Amino acid sequence: MIDIADLPATRGTLTQNRSLADLTWLRVGGPADVLFQPADSDDLAAFLHDLDPAIPVFPMGVGSNLIVRDGGIRAVVIRLGRGFNGIEIDGDTVTAGAAALDAHVARRAAQAGLDLTFLRTIPGAVGGAVRMNAGCYGTYVADVFVEAQAVTRAGETVMLTAEDLNFRYRQTDLPDGAVLTRAIFRAPRGDPDALEARMQDQLAKRDATQPTKDRTAGSTFRNPAGFSSTGRDDDRHDLKAWKVIDDAGLRGARRGGAQMSEKHPNFLTNTGGATATDLEMLGEEVRKKVFQNSGIELQWEVIRVGETDPGRK
Repeated sequence: MIDIADLPATRGTLTQNRSLADLTWLRVGGPADVLFQPADSDDLAAFLHDLDPAIPVFPMGVGSNLIVRDGGIRAVVIRLGRGFNGIEIDGDTVTAGAAALDAHVARRAAQAGLDLTFLRTIPGAVGGAVRMNAGCYGTYVADVFVEAQAVTRAGETVMLTAEDLNFRYRQTDLPDGAVLTRAIFRAPRGDPDALEARMQDQLAKRDATQPTKDRTAGSTFRNPAGFSSTGRDDDRHDLKAWKVIDDAGLRGARRGGAQMSEKHPNFLTNTGGATATDLEMLGEEVRKKVFQNSGIELQWEVIRVGETDPGRK
């Protein structure tokens, strides 16, 4: 176990043996050896610069697409807070801290007549949206991205371009251990009232088709086909993860307190009392049965981290 006494001084907050369950949308998982909440970007950079390179780190967003396994994480988990959630607008550019919620960024941009409406229904914060090249309604982060600031594992503050990140469908080449701290987007202009109306329509459609009132982590699996090499939806294909799950008879499938949603079978839900193992094993059962039924191998979109054994080492 990592001991706080062995870690560098910081202006932020270090918490030993911090449970992560209440920091994830699925409300499951064990503790981090240490949770680090930096005061600001300089504090983060100084901490990582002085941290023993042998000590692993795990940057964690708001936990919207994350399963922390029941044994927890043997690392310093870095979670950004208030010092990283600012939103600034200048002309047609929007600069957002990595901890700024996607929905807040979309609303602030719309008020300024800038169209980032695709972010409105995407769960999570800007850091995760950039890292995963989040997208919705045919628009992706890659379409509006200018550059991002990050702090490397060695404590160096760098600016990353689209070429550095190499945006693809639901993934980028963010360096291991690097922590995104802010991103700059260039957005097309639009009428604020029309943009607000569009977002309200998107919300209504989402609420009608997705289990937004349940404990979920968003889409569980990536869509298996219908995407070009640039990472955009190819509308000529309609092969979606929810459809192959449904075709395999797995809508509503359960394991313990975990369930594939009756409303949208690509949403893994904690119906109450689920463990991380319940959720992950149900997901693996779904992958196995979908492959048996259709020959399609689903890939996880939800990130799974940590130790499976709840016994601490």
